Amino acid sequence: MVEKKIKIVHIAEAFSTGIYTYLKDLTSYMIGLPNSDDFETVIIYSKRDVLDESKIANDFSQNVRFIKVQMTRNISPKSDFKSLLKLRGILKMERPDILHLHSSKAGVLGRIAATGIVKKSHIFYSPHGYAFLRQDISPTAQKIYQLIEKYVQFFFGGTTIGSGETELEFARKIGKTYFVRNGIDFKNQKFIEDSILKNNFTVGTIGVLHAQKNPSGFNEIAQKLPEVNFIWIGDGELRNQITAPNVKITGWIGSREELLSITSTFDVYLQVSLWEGLSIAILEAMALGKPIVASNIVGNKDSVVDSKTGFLVNSMDEAVLAIKKLQDNSLRAQMGKASYKHCKEFFDKDKNFDELVKIYKRA
Repeated sequence: MVEKKIKIVHIAEAFSTGIYTYLKDLTSYMIGLPNSDDFETVIIYSKRDVLDESKIANDFSQNVRFIKVQMTRNISPKSDFKSLLKLRGILKMERPDILHLHSSKAGVLGRIAATGIVKKSHIFYSPHGYAFLRQDISPTAQKIYQLIEKYVQFFFGGTTIGSGETELEFARKIGKTYFVRNGIDFKNQKFIEDSILKNNFTVGTIGVLHAQKNPSGFNEIAQKLPEVNFIWIGDGELRNQITAPNVKITGWIGSREELLSITSTFDVYLQVSLWEGLSIAILEAMALGKPIVASNIVGNKDSVVDSKTGFLVNSMDEAVLAIKKLQDNSLRAQMGKASYKHCKEFFDKDKNFDELVKIYKRA
């Protein structure tokens, strides 16, 4: 008798950058398991402007099925209702054994859509940075998002997967939670040493040029350090906020290998986001042995150990000071080694995703 496969359906409203990498690595890990035939994986995703859909076929196994459903990031009753009906119809057809939701919007729509279709105990939710932590919305909007999280959890259930210690603190106040750190693929982390010879000290970052990533703050730091090279890997609607002549914007990079190769040329990885989940980009840089200078916020505090693997900063002036300190070769090498070691110990995807799969199986 052939055993029924466990069907896992992921819903990702923000299917770009970090969540894209997370699902790519998770599905890759599961397909590599000895019992991979026990699982069937479907990803329901929404296209953001930064998503290059032509890459999906190369980045994901052909065993992963994709269904596109448009979802908006902000609250939009008309659009949200359409998305909800579409998701409910798909879930009725797919009948998942496990439903895993990624980002706040997917967490809300997915749990409502799954009512009566998927058992509450089989629904998991990864916030990847709660929406109520956003700094580009009013305090009133933050409170509304927080109440939505609380009451959707109360009425529609599900278990939150906290990816970092600070996110876990928020999650436990809302409802049932498991702790599974994000992870990255150390097996394919090939660029431990700089692959390009360069003369100038280089500071870089990866991300979408939008409010969350604080491009104006990044630009301010570059202006105060005119002798330093700055690189921004990515693009976005706030590109015009980068005006410093010592900043190069690369646009989006086509392959992970090229991305890591460029990142390996950084002397320091800089991320001055206004809010974050547990950043995959920071973890990638740590795995390359880079010291990190990052804003002292939820998410960043879960990966960067202040004064050991880099510096957590509360202002752009503090970031400038930290970068100046890291121009010391000895300190930079010391923090770079500590960064790699810390990342390897706590954020290896093989160890962390093994815990997630066990949670799936126990549901």
